[in-house]
Amino acid sequence: TALVTVAKAAAPMIPFMAEDIYRNLVGSVDKTAPVSIHLCSFPEADESMIDKSLEENMEEVMDIVVLGRACRNAAAIKNRQPIGKMYVQGPALADFYKEKGYDITFISAGKEGEKRMSYLERCRYRGFDGVVIACVDFENPEVEELVKSDIPLVTIDHSFYGRAAVISDNVTGMKELLTYIIEQGHTKIAYIHGADSAVTKNRLSSFFKTAEELGITVPDEYIKEAAYRSTKEAGAATKELLELKNPPTCILYPDDFSSFGGMNVIKEKGLQIPQDISVAGYDGLRIGRHIEPKLTTIRQDRIELGKCGYMALHSLMNRVSVSRNLLRPQLILRNSTEKVVDR
Repeated sequence: TALVTVAKAAAPMIPFMAEDIYRNLVGSVDKTAPVSIHLCSFPEADESMIDKSLEENMEEVMDIVVLGRACRNAAAIKNRQPIGKMYVQGPALADFYKEKGYDITFISAGKEGEKRMSYLERCRYRGFDGVVIACVDFENPEVEELVKSDIPLVTIDHSFYGRAAVISDNVTGMKELLTYIIEQGHTKIAYIHGADSAVTKNRLSSFFKTAEELGITVPDEYIKEAAYRSTKEAGAATKELLELKNPPTCILYPDDFSSFGGMNVIKEKGLQIPQDISVAGYDGLRIGRHIEPKLTTIRQDRIELGKCGYMALHSLMNRVSVSRNLLRPQLILRNSTEKVVDR
C-alpha cells in the first residue's frame, strides 16, 4: 500500500514509528514478509508517476504564498490575521498587457488618504485610461455609477447600459454539456446552480430549454441553489438530492470548485462516481484534471476573455465603437460521467 511505501521511505528518519506501522500493516497479515521494515529493500522511484504539470502548479502556489507573506510583512499584518481579499496577477495576462504598453492595476472601493472613495472617484483620482470590470456585484450602485460614466469601460460576463462587454457563451456551454449527458442515457438530471446573476440566468434558461427540446422532464426538486465556489453549500444540496425518494443519476454543479464538495458527499454515502452517479462541473479549472475521478466540465478560456477585454478596451480608448464579444466555451470529457442504459 501507499502507507507501507511511505513508511519504508521514512524508516531512516523515524525508525520506531515506521517499524510500528510496518508491523501493524504487514507483519500481522503476511508471515512471509521480512520481520522488520529495516530488512526491506528501500522503495525505488517510479519516474512515470511524476506529474510535471502538478509540480509546476505547486511551485506557482508556493511563489504566491511567499509573495503573500511578503505583502503581509510590508503592511505589518500578522499571518494569523485574516484578510478580506487577495488579488493574484497571472503572468499570462500581465505579460500580454505589458507587451501592449499597459499596466494592470486592481482597485476596490476603500480609502485613498483620509477619504473613502467610490470606484469612479478612485479611477478618476488615479487617472486610468480605461477599466475592465469583472467578478463584482454588478447591481452594486458604485459599479453602476462607474458603468454610466464617460470612462472607456468593458465588462466581463455581464452586459448592460449598452456598454462594451466580453461574454462567455453560457447558453451554448450549458446546451453542449446537458446534450452530452442526455446522450449518455441519463434522464434523471439535477442541476445545482449558482446565486442569482446574469451568468446563472443564462445557464438556467439554457438548461431548461435544452431539456425540453430533448424530451427530458426536470422535477422542481432536482433544481437546487448553492453559492459559486462554495463546497459547503454544494455538499448540502447534494445531500438533499441523494436523500430524495427518486434521486438523480447525474448532478451538474455551478462550477468546478463547488463540485468537489458534492463529490465528497457522494463518496461519504458509499456511492461511486461515475458507476452509481455521474457529476459534471463548469469552468475548466486545472485542478479538475488531478482529482479522481477526473472531472467532466465546460472550459472557459479566462486568458482569452482577458485578451478580448483588452482589445475591446483598446478600441474604445481609440474612439472605435465596440458592442458585445461572445466567446464559445469548450466541452471537456473526463471520467466523472458514464454512459447508462437504465437506472
